[in-house]
Amino acid sequence: MLNNIGLPGILLIAVVVLVLFGRGKISSLMGEVGKGITSFKKGVAEGTKEIEEAGDDAVDAAKDVTPDADKDKA
Repeated sequence: MLNNIGLPGILLIAVVVLVLFGRGKISSLMGEVGKGITSFKKGVAEGTKEIEEAGDDAVDAAKDVTPDADKDKA
């Protein structure tokens, strides 16, 4: 269904959204989306840096999610 929208359909949707919400509301919403994406990227970079600084032992411990009671069974 969505693969048949085309350019006229997208333009119509954009006009309807612009009329309903107004230019100011849309620009502030896009600003919030941008801040969220930036925050997400910053968090991923910090997590990666933290894992690299922790060393191999901490990485292996973080990857092992087996409960302590089940470790003896294997």
